[in-house]
Amino acid sequence: MTASVLQWLGGGLVAVAAGFLAVSLPRRRVRAEDRRVAWSSARAAIHDATVSRDASPATVPEAERLLAHAELLAAGRGGADAARAAAEHARRADELWRAGR
Repeated sequence: MTASVLQWLGGGLVAVAAGFLAVSLPRRRVRAEDRRVAWSSARAAIHDATVSRDASPATVPEAERLLAHAELLAAGRGGADAARAAAEHARRADELWRAGR
């Protein structure tokens, strides 16, 4: 191979790598931000459910189970889907305690 062919191949590889990075880095940032937002929402929902549990005069076994499951998911520190599931469990537990059933 001549020197000019090697230069073209090297330039092509650099261009492909730059294109890959230009596409993948913003996507990674968006996914990381979505995950942080989802976990923030989940922690807030768990906190709200805990406050409702402490304020509730009645014991609601289903709500206790839902809150425990939400806290277990939060302890696992999964992805955004786990955070959304934890938030949903905590919100449902909060609704049950507020309804008193």
